[in-house]
Amino acid sequence: MCNVLCRRLREWYGFYFPELGRDVADNEAFVRIVLEKPRDVLMKEYNLKESLGGSFREEDLAPMLSLANRIHGLYGMREELMVYLERMMEKECPNMLAVAGAGIGGKVLEEAGSLKRLAMMSSSTIQLLGAEQALFRHLKTGARCPKYGHIINHPLVAKAERSKKGKTARMLANVMMKAARLDYFKGEFQGDVLLKELEEKLG
Repeated sequence: MCNVLCRRLREWYGFYFPELGRDVADNEAFVRIVLEKPRDVLMKEYNLKESLGGSFREEDLAPMLSLANRIHGLYGMREELMVYLERMMEKECPNMLAVAGAGIGGKVLEEAGSLKRLAMMSSSTIQLLGAEQALFRHLKTGARCPKYGHIINHPLVAKAERSKKGKTARMLANVMMKAARLDYFKGEFQGDVLLKELEEKLG
């Protein structure tokens, strides 16, 4: 939702001060600057005498800034939800939290439907959680088979060389499977050890 709204804000703001959108790639930072810095301040920072954008009246700026405020509020809400999710995972599935993080761990749990179902899944299934639509498209039309689901966003997979992403994802999915089973069967906390061992194997 935030990304969709940010695209609209960027398009809109681009008619007013396009230089900012080209310079700031991060959406959250872009929204913050839009709210905090008027165009005349930005022009001084960019050493511009005039912008390529057009002149907006106060009533034209108001709805654009209102949209930016709404997006800013959504980012704040997302942060609050992430803190809550981390607390819940620390209590219910600490091993998964340590290995996958709250973001990816929460998404794979949601896709699986429950911790029990996740614990019963194979590592290859866990690796594809979040890629169901692409998988169905592959089965139905013969399109390219997906290799990753939510796991692609894990730092270890994201930073891996292209030729090693598949191997890294498989190894991570296997560790996530172990973490889920430890959590479901109330085993001892080994998440930090599992993650460290994986990092050492990957070099």
